[in-house]
Amino acid sequence: MFNMKLLVILLFYGLINACRGNNSSHTLPPKLLLVSFDGFRADYLQNYEFPHLQNFIKEGVLVEHVENVFITKTFPNHYSIVTGLYEESHGIIANSMYDVITKKHFSDFNDRDPFWWNEAIPIWVTNELQGNRSSAAAMWPGTDIPIHNTTPSYFMNYSSSVSFEERLNNITMWLRNSDPPVTFATLYWEEPDASGHKYGPEDKKNMSKVLKEVDDLIGDLVYKLKMLGLWENLNVIITSDHGMAQCSQDRLINLDLCIDPSDYTLIDLSPVAAILPKINKTEVYNKLKNCSSHMNVYLKEDIPARFHYQHNDRIQPVLLVADEGWTIALNKSSLKLGDHGYDNSLPSMHPFLAAHGPAFRKGYKQSTINNVDIYPMMCHVLGLEPHPNNGTLSHTKCLLVDQWCIKLPEAIGIVIGALLVLTTLTGLLIIMQNRLSVPRPFSRLQLQDDDDPLID
Repeated sequence: MFNMKLLVILLFYGLINACRGNNSSHTLPPKLLLVSFDGFRADYLQNYEFPHLQNFIKEGVLVEHVENVFITKTFPNHYSIVTGLYEESHGIIANSMYDVITKKHFSDFNDRDPFWWNEAIPIWVTNELQGNRSSAAAMWPGTDIPIHNTTPSYFMNYSSSVSFEERLNNITMWLRNSDPPVTFATLYWEEPDASGHKYGPEDKKNMSKVLKEVDDLIGDLVYKLKMLGLWENLNVIITSDHGMAQCSQDRLINLDLCIDPSDYTLIDLSPVAAILPKINKTEVYNKLKNCSSHMNVYLKEDIPARFHYQHNDRIQPVLLVADEGWTIALNKSSLKLGDHGYDNSLPSMHPFLAAHGPAFRKGYKQSTINNVDIYPMMCHVLGLEPHPNNGTLSHTKCLLVDQWCIKLPEAIGIVIGALLVLTTLTGLLIIMQNRLSVPRPFSRLQLQDDDDPLID
C-alpha cells in the first residue's frame, strides 16, 4: 500500500524548496565588483529615466532605500559599506577629523595616514589574506592606503581627474588577467554628488543631464563586462554612500552671531559641525543651544543612541546637527545648493542598491536594508569569514539565490497549508484503512421464482 506519510513528507519539502532560489554550483571562484556612484539619492530612480540601470535591475535585485550611517558623509559611509561597522566603531567619523592626543588632522586632501583607517579591517584586506585570491580598486576611499600594512594587489592612487573609462579599463584588466585571481574589485565615481552640491537635487534641468550621463556609464560598464566575457560569472553591486538634500540661501545658521570664534575650534562644518571648545565645554554648549530652532546641539555624552555616534575619541565634545536643508555657516562660508550629512533617518539621505549576478535572485525587489548589512552579504558571496561587524546577513538573505527567503507571514501560511494537507491526507488514510479492515456481511443466495432448487 502507498506510504501516505512519505507523500506528506515529500509534499512538505516541496513547499519549502519552492521558497528557495536555484542553488546551482559554479566551478569558477565567486567574483564580486562593488560600484559606487557618489551621492545617488534613492528617489532619483522614480524621478528620472534610467534605461540602462533599469535593465540591470530587471535581471537582478533592487533595494529601494539603503539607510546609511550617521553622519551621512562620503568617507564615513564608504568605510561602513566595506567594514559593516558604524562610524564610532571604524573610526572614520567625518570627512574632517582631529585627534586630540596625536594632534593629527584628517581631511579630503590629507587622508593618507593609516593611523585613521586602522581601527577596522575593510573587505579588500580580508580578501587579500584569506586564501589564494587578490583584490583590485579604482579609487574607492581608503584603497590607496596601507591599512594594517595591506593594500589591494592592484589599485589606483586617487585623482578626480581620471576618467570613468580609465578606471573601468583598469578594473576589467585586473579581473581578467591576474594571478592569483582578482575576486573582489571596487570602483568609485564622483557623480552625481558633485553636481548635486552645485545645482541641488531638485534642479530638474541640470540633474537630468548629469543622471543621464551616470546611466550611460552604467550602460558602458555592462557592455564592457559582456564584451570581455566577464558578465556571466561576475556578481555586480551598484550602490551609493548617501543621498542629497536641497538647500537655499534663506536657510542659514550663522554661528558667528551666537558665539565668539575665539571660544572654539571648528573641526568639521555643515550640516554636522564638530566643535572643540577652547573654554569650558558647558559654556560653549549653553551659547550654542539656543542659536537656532533649526539646529540640534548635543554634548558628546548626550548624542542620541540611534546615531551610533558617541563611543570614539575622534568625536568632539560638542556636536551641532542642522535640520534637513539647513546650512551651518560662518560669515565667510559659501553656500551649497545641495548637501548631505544630515540625520540618517531622512529619506533624502538614503541611496539605493542594485545587484546582478549568479549569487543574486532575478527580478526581486526589497524596500530597505542598512548599509552595514552590505558587508556580511559581500563576505557571504565571496566565501570570506567576516570580521565582527554591525550588519546582519539575514536582512539581505532574500537578495541571495542560495538563501531560504521566507518571511513570518509566509512561514505561517506554509505551516498552516502543510497542516491542512497533512490533516486531509490523514483523514483519507483513515477512511481507506477502515474500508479495507471492516468485513462485508455474508449474503445468502437468493433464488428466483422460476428457478428449481437442486434435488439430491
